[in-house]
Amino acid sequence: MLAWLSPILVLGLVVFVHELGHFLAAKWAGVYAPRFSVGFGPALWRLRRGETEYVIAALPLGGYVRMASRDDETMALIEGGSPEGQGQGEGTGQGQSEGRGTEAGGTTPPDWDPTAMVPFGPIPVPPDRWFESKKLYQRIVILLAGVTMNVLLTLGVSTGVYAWYGKPYVPAVIDSVVAGMPGAQAGLLKGDSVASIDGRPVKAWNELLTQVSASAGKPVRFGLVRGGEAISLTITPVAQDGMDASTGKKVTVGRVGVLPKDNVQREPIGLVDAAVGGWRATWSMAGSVTGVVGGLFRGTVSVKNLGGPVAIARTSVAAARSGLESVWALIAFLSINLAILNLLPVPILDGGQVLMTMAESVKGSPFTIRTRENVMRVGLAAIVALFAVVMFNDLVALFK
Repeated sequence: MLAWLSPILVLGLVVFVHELGHFLAAKWAGVYAPRFSVGFGPALWRLRRGETEYVIAALPLGGYVRMASRDDETMALIEGGSPEGQGQGEGTGQGQSEGRGTEAGGTTPPDWDPTAMVPFGPIPVPPDRWFESKKLYQRIVILLAGVTMNVLLTLGVSTGVYAWYGKPYVPAVIDSVVAGMPGAQAGLLKGDSVASIDGRPVKAWNELLTQVSASAGKPVRFGLVRGGEAISLTITPVAQDGMDASTGKKVTVGRVGVLPKDNVQREPIGLVDAAVGGWRATWSMAGSVTGVVGGLFRGTVSVKNLGGPVAIARTSVAAARSGLESVWALIAFLSINLAILNLLPVPILDGGQVLMTMAESVKGSPFTIRTRENVMRVGLAAIVALFAVVMFNDLVALFK
């Protein structure tokens, strides 16, 4: 049960929030949105409220918000085809408001509403409710609203994890000492607790690491607690090559040759500190994803490192077995992944749609339907190729 439920809940929440952003922005701008779907393909559940039909579809690998647009028919095919029971020509575009009163057999569809707009009734969509009729900034807001909601989800979840569970840290307790390094030569022992460095109190291992790293070749006074007794040792960290985590550049760091215990502790913090921690975590995850994407384009990261639905499912199950905190952490990471990947300049993604919209604004007129269809097909081909790669990687990992 866990193997089925956890991936659906994790991926479903991330997709739902993304599409909710598009939907709310469309409503704000006055764009007609007849369908809000989580998933693609045949509908498992549907409910119409007002002018919108809410759908949960069979393939939980994405979702979409259907909007009144000249691209309606093209996007309908990409997003799962004509809904069941609605016949052909159910789009919300121009010239599709007639001929939908009966099915081929002459009977009225069960969901037909004579007072509703296309595709639920015979009333044409007003021109001012089309996506293309809105101002440029409104269209950009609609297109970027999904990405924005995913960033907010990551920030909210990360902040919530800090507020509920506390700030994680590894205590400054030595678990092992590397022979021949300055620490071993000075007399550091397994089990020593580092209380201060150069008179400054130390609680977490990263505090120790920061101060030692900045002291290559300079004597450092360690205040220790050993067997309940306070002692002091002076150690000179040796200079080694390292890498700056924020810039990726090579730097010289100090090392004494000690490793911490793998024992994560939690420190209760206030809401303001939790928000700061959530922001830093979100920024860090965004940087990691951006670095991987950049590495793929530069050729420094192999496509073999990419995972798809199977990898997400396996990670979701593992997170669920590890505890609720791991599940929330996975949701935050997948959400920021979805946000950044959607900003790529691929036509079918949000980033590509933004570029197309801005290009039309600069051009002063919309691209032809044929041009937009061709561009969409190129984007769809790119997504299908990527999906094939990640599925291949998933299957290879699964059989291994």
